Amino acid sequence: MEIITNVNLAAFDLNLLLVLHTVLAEGSVARAARRLAVTSSAVSNALARLRVALDDPLTVRSGRGIVPTPRAAALAPVLARTLAALGEAVSGTDLDPAHTEREFTLAIADVGQVVQLPGIVARLATAMPRARLRVVSIDTLHAAGGLASTAVDVSIGAGERGPGVRATALYEERIVLVARREHPLARARVTKRVLEALRHVEVHVSPGKGNRALAASYAAAGLTRDLAVSVPTFTAAAAIVSTTDLVAWLPASLVEVLAPRLGLRVVATPLRPVRTAINLLWHERTDHDPTLRAFRELIERA
Repeated sequence: MEIITNVNLAAFDLNLLLVLHTVLAEGSVARAARRLAVTSSAVSNALARLRVALDDPLTVRSGRGIVPTPRAAALAPVLARTLAALGEAVSGTDLDPAHTEREFTLAIADVGQVVQLPGIVARLATAMPRARLRVVSIDTLHAAGGLASTAVDVSIGAGERGPGVRATALYEERIVLVARREHPLARARVTKRVLEALRHVEVHVSPGKGNRALAASYAAAGLTRDLAVSVPTFTAAAAIVSTTDLVAWLPASLVEVLAPRLGLRVVATPLRPVRTAINLLWHERTDHDPTLRAFRELIERA
């Protein structure tokens, strides 16, 4: 492992490296101990030996868990590749995802939680019946440090590629303007002047960030939006719209689910169509993990 330099390699054994890999993957000494079926003290002692050998703290506390130091973060993908390759070499075959008991962490906005997540869970139950799925919001992903951290395995959303982040396109989401069914818009033709007079509920899935494609569409038409309320979820925006004269731009897939229940309707506008690319994103550190690769393929099929 090229990152371990100027140290006595005799100080390392496979168990120590496995402990470090598991702690970095789980973000917790206690969870790593449960996964390895050893005591927390045994894990802590192994980390202590590695800290001395590498002359680095390796992990620091953050909230209820731990996060890697830069040295440990650099080691993580090397350990993952090495241990995965060793497992395949010893077994003589690829690791079988159908028997994995791993916990996968997926970051996805509330739209995906309502529309896509049921299908993903159904496929996971069939393809990886012993696996566990932990779902977090997009703001939780950002708070954890993004995909470069070990807190989240994959993300579904309109996120962009960054250093070390890989992405594959899943689909395009159409964004539509909605109002309550009895809104005065029902009796009016929505011209640019009418559109600009409306008050909106704005959704910021990521703190302080609205839909840039929507903003560009308004700018191209020479219009501005009157933003009355800002909320972190699309479902909250839909609930507000259903009981007020405010309007909101929401993903069409979510509107199809919620419109009959909340009494919403789609409003035609003179703006050019607004679409958002939805991607599957992950960090390059997990590229060579066969089980996570299988999980990503499962999401694409769903």
